Amino acid sequence: MTRLRIILAAYFLLLLAVIIKLFIIQVVFSDKYTGNIYLKTQKIQPFRGAIFDHSSRPLAFNEITYLLFAEPKKIIDKESIVKKIDSITQIGETTISAKLNTDKSWIAIGDGISQEQKKKIESEKIVGLGFEERQRVFYPESSLSAHIMGFVGKNDVGDNVGYFGIEGFYEKDLAGLPGIVKTERDLLGNPILVGVQNLLRGENGRDLILTLDKNVQYIVKKNLLAGLNRYKAKGGCAIVANPKTMEIIAMSCLPDYDPTNYQSSSEEIYKNPAVSSLYEPGSIWKPIIMASALNSESIKPTDVYNETGSINVGGYEIQTWDNKYEGEISMTRILEKSSNVGMVFIGSRLGNEKLIDYLDKFGVEKKTGIDLQGEISGILKPKSQWYDVDYATATFGQGLAVTPIRMITSFAALINGGNLMRPYVVSKMKGKITKTTQPAIVDRVISRRTSIVIKNMLQKTVENAEVKWKRPAGYKIGGKTGTAQVAIAGHYDPSKTIASFVGFTPVEDPQLIILVVYREPQTSPWGSETAAPVFFEILNELLLYYNIAPE
Repeated sequence: MTRLRIILAAYFLLLLAVIIKLFIIQVVFSDKYTGNIYLKTQKIQPFRGAIFDHSSRPLAFNEITYLLFAEPKKIIDKESIVKKIDSITQIGETTISAKLNTDKSWIAIGDGISQEQKKKIESEKIVGLGFEERQRVFYPESSLSAHIMGFVGKNDVGDNVGYFGIEGFYEKDLAGLPGIVKTERDLLGNPILVGVQNLLRGENGRDLILTLDKNVQYIVKKNLLAGLNRYKAKGGCAIVANPKTMEIIAMSCLPDYDPTNYQSSSEEIYKNPAVSSLYEPGSIWKPIIMASALNSESIKPTDVYNETGSINVGGYEIQTWDNKYEGEISMTRILEKSSNVGMVFIGSRLGNEKLIDYLDKFGVEKKTGIDLQGEISGILKPKSQWYDVDYATATFGQGLAVTPIRMITSFAALINGGNLMRPYVVSKMKGKITKTTQPAIVDRVISRRTSIVIKNMLQKTVENAEVKWKRPAGYKIGGKTGTAQVAIAGHYDPSKTIASFVGFTPVEDPQLIILVVYREPQTSPWGSETAAPVFFEILNELLLYYNIAPE
């Protein structure tokens, strides 16, 4: 009887212990245990949206890859298995061996394993190896459009995140919304089949159709790279756009990188210089000041200027680039010979207040609003810090800094009838609902009449240029060269320049505008001898590609 009482007492003590434990779990620490033991939440990653050029040719898409992992304690004959894995993956025998000869119960062997490699490894039936499915964004054109595309990397918690370019700007749209599975589990973490099983479906990322033409992108990069090597420049950018809408047809900057293997490149070249780097535009800014003076009726196209020599402004001597002077010259001739003293005359007619107003209208200190991550605005000194020499040098593109995308966008307003447009690279976004981008006018900066006048002046600037370029016969082309010295430590270095050319065709109804910029070319500092020849090489190929007939 005593023995029975002891057994009953032990039973009741055990039951009491269970009751107390359940009370602690369900009442005292209910939030902790319910959240971490009974109900497990698992994220279901959506498929990232793909990116296509304007003809629906893929520029970025999802690729299924695998993480190969091992449980070293389960693996027998490691030396043989190391050789088998390496023969399939080429990870390296030393690397694989070091990972397998560890006390860890689980270790990653290699990421980015293809489906074909996975099948070969599985066919070996090696106990202790396993796979986790992963998603990787693949760029089939490699570095062709690197700075426009950006890349997909990892954030602090290991999730895929878009950085730079389109990938960064449209991250939320491309990434989609993850799904969530909530599963009720027992204390050991095993699913309770009759428990809570909640599924919240996610949404895959949206596909993007770009304004970019892959073929034009190839033409632009090929010629830009050839010029970079020929002129021994440190870097370069070229942009092709429709001046009426500012759809970006091509954009290439060098040096660049492969977005699929971005880790192998220096972080310094991830940013897109076309939207993230500033430079003083120099003489290609002169047509904007000329158009501003014409539009405000500060000058007439028939006016003349007596170019007799250098001029002194605020104690600074300003002269022409070659220190040659022609006496009485027309307004068009000022652009043709790129006369700095002539542009100072234009600025004096325009007046300081209107000069600042037009710099603002053309957006010097504003972002263009292009849909690429990393765009920065230009720089002007505060108005209170402007001196007479600052107003003078601004007329020929010094003392102000812009990005290449701002330069081509502002110049396009001169030739499209006077509209400052918002440039864009995504034409359509496809998801449950397809969204189409419409061209957007930011401001009306000059009149249509002024636009016609400045286009004709720019045509003559090309036709009467001192350098005789290989211009395509029968086509009317307008444009302007630029050579700007690089400002270093508060002064200009005459040995370092930014050489550029911006041009368009046809003159009456422009279909293409092209900007070419080279940073610090070594064979010649002049835009006329570096950027301009590359402009015409690109243009010649595009005239054939688009079948644009001579005028």
